[in-house]
Amino acid sequence: MSETIKTDVVIIGAGPVGLFAVFELGLLDIKAHLIDILDKVGGQCAELYPEKPIYDIPGIPLITGHGLTDALMEQIKPFNPNFHLGEMVLKVEKLGDAQFRVTTDRDKVFECKCVVVAAGGGSFQPKRPPIAGIEAYEDKSVHYAVRKMDALRDKHLVIVGGGDSALDWTLNLQPIAKRLTLVHRRDEFRGAPDSVNKMRALVAAGDMDLRIGQVAALEGDNGQLVAAQIKGKEATDRIACDALLPFFGLTMKLGPVADWGIKMEDELIPVDTAAFETSVPGIFAIGDINTYPGKLKLILSGFHEGALMAQKIYHYVYPEKRLVFQYTTSSTSLQKKLGVA
Repeated sequence: MSETIKTDVVIIGAGPVGLFAVFELGLLDIKAHLIDILDKVGGQCAELYPEKPIYDIPGIPLITGHGLTDALMEQIKPFNPNFHLGEMVLKVEKLGDAQFRVTTDRDKVFECKCVVVAAGGGSFQPKRPPIAGIEAYEDKSVHYAVRKMDALRDKHLVIVGGGDSALDWTLNLQPIAKRLTLVHRRDEFRGAPDSVNKMRALVAAGDMDLRIGQVAALEGDNGQLVAAQIKGKEATDRIACDALLPFFGLTMKLGPVADWGIKMEDELIPVDTAAFETSVPGIFAIGDINTYPGKLKLILSGFHEGALMAQKIYHYVYPEKRLVFQYTTSSTSLQKKLGVA
């Protein structure tokens, strides 16, 4: 287990609401670490609708999920937040007043004064492909995410899918794989055209393989794959395979949050509307994961919740200090923090 990381606040979820929370906390000299199960920031915006227009961000008539994520990342640069991506929070333990221990599935341990749950509808979980017996190979030779590329070096890889994740990992892993095969049910792809063109160029050059069909069966023992059977329109091929990487998209699940001792209602977290604090003092919930009378599941509502939440967290982090409310438009001290003074 790695050395304990100590910080003021741990934010669970790096979507737009979690990112804006960094800004509101940073204005109050509160340091934050963010943990997200995805391998990139942006949450649902970046993963589910990166190019879909968003029309209800105040003052911005139109912006995409990617655009909003990029703008928020630029906005919080002055506060140097720390990101821990591709990790799921397994445990949140209360150690005492204004003291929590947060543990992830990668044995990373944090100690903080407050916890902010900004996990949207829960954690993203990969969709399991309908292949008989695939469970026996999971986490050994079937991987739904790539955490260490080098672990796949010099292996026969089969990647399944036709979206951006499948194509991105095809292009990233092809140079280090002994042989790579991309499998998709049809010869049309949902990913970025540039990625599709690069993949097809590698196929044309003989540097990787493309199979049109579906994985019908897996072969191997003790969790280690040796081959995958690919069923096409006319025949079934057997492809040597050390690792299978299915990218069939993600689904939302509540995840371990229900085990953290927080009061829940219908898989949502009830909060007060003064600071969006949960039933456990020091744990807050903002964004789509929370519920209260009149709740609207809008990004702008989450931004509002983050602003009020930060005011309450200040008293946990600096119990001996008086909080003086300031405006960024007129406060030179806040402008210095933002690097615009």
